[in-house]
Amino acid sequence: MPALPAERSVLHVAAVDAARGARLARERALFRNFYRRELSTRYLGSVSGFAWALLHPLALLAVYHFVFTTVFRTGGFGGQSFLAFVAVALWPWLAAQESLQRGATSLAGYAGLIRKVAFPHEIVVYASVAATLTVHLAGYIAVLLVLAGFGEPIHLEGLLIALPLWIIMAIAVIGVTLALSALQVFVRDVEHVLMPTLMILMYLTPILYPLALVPASVRPWVAANPFGWLVGRLRDALLDGRLALEPADAVALAGALLAFVGGRWMFRRLSPHFEDFL
Repeated sequence: MPALPAERSVLHVAAVDAARGARLARERALFRNFYRRELSTRYLGSVSGFAWALLHPLALLAVYHFVFTTVFRTGGFGGQSFLAFVAVALWPWLAAQESLQRGATSLAGYAGLIRKVAFPHEIVVYASVAATLTVHLAGYIAVLLVLAGFGEPIHLEGLLIALPLWIIMAIAVIGVTLALSALQVFVRDVEHVLMPTLMILMYLTPILYPLALVPASVRPWVAANPFGWLVGRLRDALLDGRLALEPADAVALAGALLAFVGGRWMFRRLSPHFEDFL
């Protein structure tokens, strides 16, 4: 007896769900493989890669501490030590910076695979950014624990807010990286423009200085920097111990999601043409 229309509909839905589940399982497996490869080849597989990820921020922190406290003798950090004040903000910035730089050029490392195998190319970008942020987040937590152990005014309970803030940062970074990596396939100068642009943005972000020291005439422009919001919230949580959520947090999450959706849309529009240019 042929199946009734209702039965055929149920079978069709079940088949679609099964196909979708199988596709998601394959994509998760691909992501895990790419993620492990990024960790092993760029960080855990070599002493230099691991040292760069963990010691480079420490070296920068030491240099900034020497320059600003010994050479320039700068003060005015809201009663906080310069070391804690900068450490809380510098490490997330370097994590975002390296994620953008590595993610923007990540597709080139899989050019042969992209040309030969059909798979969602964005998984490569996800794995690159996730591996970079994982290593830097581990280093960030370790440094906070060490600073707290040496008596620096770190409120470790602030991690309850800091970790979700990292997730918001990750969402935004992935969105921007998707757009940059897609453009990099067609415009090879993207990576060369990105590095000086990020350096300029770093000094326009209140990482090495408090926002209160910025002249009032340009302070609104500096305060409009989205990463400046993140820096301020991290300091609120980890240096002042303020754990309360703010309306700006919801705005930041919405902005991060918007950046992700926009970057993903752009990536998917350009993705079908990658094989011709890689």
